[in-house]
Amino acid sequence: MYNKDSKKRCVACGRFFSWRKKWERCWENVRYCSDRCRGSKKIQKISKNS
Repeated sequence: MYNKDSKKRCVACGRFFSWRKKWERCWENVRYCSDRCRGSKKIQKISKNS
């Protein structure tokens, strides 16, 4: 189990975010702090290709 004081940096916005109960089983795979950041990353990839 991960330390509940663990923090990561969001790859989309660069902000730090903390461990949450809902990420208990997949904390090592979490890259974004929110659904908004996860969605904005997809938009940025699409706009770069246009």
